[in-house]
Amino acid sequence: MKKKPKPATGTTVTTNNQQQNDASGIRLKEILGVLKKHHITSGIQPEKLRQILEDLGPTYVKLGQIMSMRSDMLPESYCKELERLRTDVKPLPFHVIKSEIERELGKPAEDVFREISPDPLGSASIAQVHPAVLENGEQVVIKVQRPRIHEIMEEDIKLMRHAVSLLKFTIGTGELIDFRTVLDELWKTSQEEMDFLKEAANCDTFFQNQKDIKYVTCPGVYHELTTSHILVMSYVEGIQIDHMEELEEQGYDMTEIGRKAAENYCKQILEDGFFHADPHPGNIRISGGQIVWLDLGMMGTLSSRYRALFKRAVTAVLKNDIYELKNVLLALGEAKGRINHAHLYTDIDDIVSRFLTTGFGSMDVGDLIEKLLDMIKSHNIAIPPDITLLGRSMVTMEGMLSACSPEVNMFQILSGHMASILMDDFNLRHEIKHNARLAYSSLSKSLEIPAQLSDLLSITKNGQTKLNLEFTNAEEAGNRIQNSVHSLSLSILTASLFIGSSLLCLAPVEPLLLGIPWPAFTGFSIAFVLFLCLILRIFMHKK
Repeated sequence: MKKKPKPATGTTVTTNNQQQNDASGIRLKEILGVLKKHHITSGIQPEKLRQILEDLGPTYVKLGQIMSMRSDMLPESYCKELERLRTDVKPLPFHVIKSEIERELGKPAEDVFREISPDPLGSASIAQVHPAVLENGEQVVIKVQRPRIHEIMEEDIKLMRHAVSLLKFTIGTGELIDFRTVLDELWKTSQEEMDFLKEAANCDTFFQNQKDIKYVTCPGVYHELTTSHILVMSYVEGIQIDHMEELEEQGYDMTEIGRKAAENYCKQILEDGFFHADPHPGNIRISGGQIVWLDLGMMGTLSSRYRALFKRAVTAVLKNDIYELKNVLLALGEAKGRINHAHLYTDIDDIVSRFLTTGFGSMDVGDLIEKLLDMIKSHNIAIPPDITLLGRSMVTMEGMLSACSPEVNMFQILSGHMASILMDDFNLRHEIKHNARLAYSSLSKSLEIPAQLSDLLSITKNGQTKLNLEFTNAEEAGNRIQNSVHSLSLSILTASLFIGSSLLCLAPVEPLLLGIPWPAFTGFSIAFVLFLCLILRIFMHKK
């Protein structure tokens, strides 16, 4: 009996690897082709970046949408442009979606669902959503992740890193240098969004936080049918918040809806520390007299420290206390270099004063936060992602309010909500004890003042007084003086050589070079070189 030949396992693995390498090579050529089409070597402007991401496909569109929320990594102009990226993509065939559901559940779809609509409610770059009916008759929606989307996005990220290396991918403004770090951060965020178990946990947390608010809710999760790749939630049959005519026909008051949505959003920030990071109109519906928050995949978190600092910042703006606001901003960030405190103070004062002139009733708090964050970034102060995500989220929320309920002002709601929190936290007995301690401490220190003044006068009388002064920008001023001295010295030396060489022209010294004595020629040559150095030095300092 002849033995059957063993399968060429090594050959098969090599072939598969070769196929993957070929596919990667083709995809890399496509990426390079798109980058070449948009003339990437001439720099990237916001609109060009958006067009590139759209041409690269759905995975890059998703990355762009995440990037639009991260003003700590991208300049504000880029974030606003990337918000325009389309959200809908071509849906997958229903048989592909059904097979994914069955693969995740480990059983035929008919054993769980009485009906699954083949027409999706929405189709995005990571997943698409289909309405369905359970066997018990309950209406649900199924969020199904696209097949191999994790591997596809991971491969695309790797290829983009290669493209970055090959083309020295930088943004023309110079505001972004390390694009690799940006890609790593976006890939981390994308992985979190692709884990539907995390979104299910977000829904549970959000529901618990809002359970005592009768007019707010979110979809319930069917955990027994949810995996990391499919998410089954209760179906919400409501009206999108920006469909104002339809809502008013149903008897809703848009001003009341906007005010309650803003109040609940402020609660999420100030009390829960767990807020919706993308509150655009498509993610908020009105159903049965309730505001329903949808798509809880991207949520922001604020620690108790950040919440306390945020409250201090709002109070400082209300009181126009620029010094306190500067301290809060410095506490929020991390200095990456020497800080010019006088310049920082002036910049904060300019921004806040500009907003205060509009009045509290029309103040755009999201825009104020973003301008302050951009300003302190220009002072080499790094801001944590949670804070920048909050700024972008507030801008989105205010945009929704201005479109749906123009009479509602976010800053008024925020300050009012914060005032109620402070009143709830107010403890008269604690305040009396605290102020009594402060009064006792102040009295004790005031009794020491005469003795300290006596010591100071004695030291001054004996000539032992020392005065320490710290000059703002002293180092910069010193460098300027030093550069001026160097330039002056170079000018005097050049002039001296030129005058001395001119006098040497009268001396009968040989040999002659170009008709003048060689010492004079040497002096003129050195003077010319020094003159060029002086001109170049002046030009570089002006630049």
